[in-house]
Amino acid sequence: MGNIFTGSELVEIGIEIEKNGRDFYSILSNQSKNQQAQGMFQFLAKEEEKHIAVFQGILDAVEKYQPPESYPGEYFAYMTNLASEYVFTQKDKGKEIAKKTTSDLEAIELGINFEKDSIIFYEGMKKVIPQFDLKIVEQLVAQEEQHLKMLFDFKHGLIK
Repeated sequence: MGNIFTGSELVEIGIEIEKNGRDFYSILSNQSKNQQAQGMFQFLAKEEEKHIAVFQGILDAVEKYQPPESYPGEYFAYMTNLASEYVFTQKDKGKEIAKKTTSDLEAIELGINFEKDSIIFYEGMKKVIPQFDLKIVEQLVAQEEQHLKMLFDFKHGLIK
């Protein structure tokens, strides 16, 4: 079956996703010539930094938690496959991608995709964390949804 993550490893993946997001948006803020885009990217970088701190707090609680499953390893196998397809789970990938970005529109489209992927991953993570941390992850998902809306709105403003 291959490598199967534990709950704590999934939270660590969440931390890596947020670090990549922070780096991605920080570099984009410095690269952009558009003041509004710079401000939005700076805001998003700060938001990702807050999410890192939240996941650090969750990490201790999930150490021994096991989600309900139909067979042993079922859920962690699903999350392993999901994580393997998500580029922001790879260390320093946010910096690498941001440096290759050539326009604000491209950056925003990438940001939209990354926010969508984060939402999907965090929705899946809800089954791997203890009940008392569920509300925290739901709040993170809601914030990622707000970021997604912000990026969509900004994109539509650029296109007009």
